[in-house]
Amino acid sequence: MMERAQDTIDTPVGPVSLTCSDAGLARVSFRGSPAATPSPGARSGLLSAACEQLTEYFAGQRRAFDLPIDWSAASGPQQQVLSVLFGTVGYGETVTYGSLARRAGLGDGGPDLPARAVGTIMGSNPWPLIVPCHRVVASDGLGGYSGGTGIEIKRWLLIFEGALPATLDWDPAGAAGIWASARRPAPGI
Repeated sequence: MMERAQDTIDTPVGPVSLTCSDAGLARVSFRGSPAATPSPGARSGLLSAACEQLTEYFAGQRRAFDLPIDWSAASGPQQQVLSVLFGTVGYGETVTYGSLARRAGLGDGGPDLPARAVGTIMGSNPWPLIVPCHRVVASDGLGGYSGGTGIEIKRWLLIFEGALPATLDWDPAGAAGIWASARRPAPGI
């Protein structure tokens, strides 16, 4: 049985949980969850590096992640698309869903994968932020985003990376206001 270690860090887009296995980074979740008891040495190794690198990213000190990914949770096409995304779309860059399908070789003699299927793969990405699904956009706009509180987190991340111009209401300190308002109960509840 594979050992897993988990930790949750505070970020400008709300709490982010990272889970590592013996094989690499196994999961990133925007919804903070109770920290699991780390296995001996796990917190000082890969999990510590993952937390440190994500903290550096949000501090503007890191533009690429140097972490092994545990691809065991991904299906064949999902792994193919996400590994191409991870390896070819850098900080501050964007790619359309259709272009990513072509880069992944899907549709070029292999199985034909429409842009909307790439969107589904992005929506089920177990490693958001690290495998940067926020950098994948529609040909006519931002497209969707299932991380955190949704499209506003995607917009914040793209502005943060310089892929989009800042809006008048953009807060470089973070999207915490977006995240907090999504968690706040409606008045009278």
